[in-house]
Amino acid sequence: MASQTNMPIKKDSIKIINVAVAVIHYNNQYLLGFRDASQHQGNRYEFVGGKIEHNETAKQALIREVAEETGMDINSNIAVKLGRLHHDYGDKQVCLQVYRIEMTALQYEQYRHCSHGLEGQALSWVDKSKLLAGDYNLPAANKTILDWLRLPAQLAITYPLAHFSASPQPMAAWLTYHKEHLAEEAWVYVRIKVAGLEDSADSTAQLLHLRPYVQAIVPYHPDSNRENFQLLKTENSTMNSQIVARHLTHRQLLQWLSSAEKDKVSNGTISSSLPLIVSCHNADSIDAANQLAGARLQQQLSPVIAIFLSPVLFTQTHPDVTPLGWEDWSELAELADMPVIGLGGLSPAMKEQAMLHGGIAVAGIRQFFK
Repeated sequence: MASQTNMPIKKDSIKIINVAVAVIHYNNQYLLGFRDASQHQGNRYEFVGGKIEHNETAKQALIREVAEETGMDINSNIAVKLGRLHHDYGDKQVCLQVYRIEMTALQYEQYRHCSHGLEGQALSWVDKSKLLAGDYNLPAANKTILDWLRLPAQLAITYPLAHFSASPQPMAAWLTYHKEHLAEEAWVYVRIKVAGLEDSADSTAQLLHLRPYVQAIVPYHPDSNRENFQLLKTENSTMNSQIVARHLTHRQLLQWLSSAEKDKVSNGTISSSLPLIVSCHNADSIDAANQLAGARLQQQLSPVIAIFLSPVLFTQTHPDVTPLGWEDWSELAELADMPVIGLGGLSPAMKEQAMLHGGIAVAGIRQFFK
């Protein structure tokens, strides 16, 4: 009898399993469970969570699973959506719906010494720096979550070079301003808006040399895709490690989608070894970002770690653009499979408001420099 192992699986017969994942933490202490050797992907650490039942929302499943596994009551805690991860195993598809939940000081004090959960599994509170450094062996499906956890609560965007056009030496003025006004360990999207890619890269290199503790996001460009940032003319590995992601504009995202629809084999080409952050303005662009994230996950490429969703409020730079407002912004944020960063008319003081509406961070120019 012929083997049936290679027979195609009908799409309507594929089982989709939705799983709620709780990234529980108190400050920089994160809770991990440990999978028994007899379990699938055993002898690995994991975040708390479990299957979402048919009559449950993801947040309801989180509350139930965390209570069943640990005894913790998180009903009153804010669950911040990080994203969704889709994995296709051929005969079944798994969707991890990931939320970050911060414990109160009282909750942490109550559970910090619990070494085992209610189902007998080992529990550990681990330091965030060690977790992100890879000291704890997680299932492959969990590793994108670590990239999400690296994201800051606020992100500065540099002024364009034109802002300093009144200066006799605009580039020197640009460099001096950002050197002096960036926060100590800020994440910054370096957006100079000059015609020459090499000029932009040189200025980025100078800024990172002067501010060695900032983390930089640089524009994606098809011609700049060697390891980290091709045109940084330096052998300084510390400086290269400061560049943590590339930014893909809304236009570049839609160009990728058009290319991917024409070439189903390669899914288009975004050849970046670094993670991506993508600009989105509406449901269609969020859907395109989700497709890009899924394609890169399937191809085992660096992930899409966030989107900029804008504009939330009115901005002086785009006075003719109608802002989304928090309620519409929140509805769009729910569609994204990755963390959402609010942009447009915001200040660092609006971080909590963004989280209450489904975001993880805020970004901007004017109010994000000290």
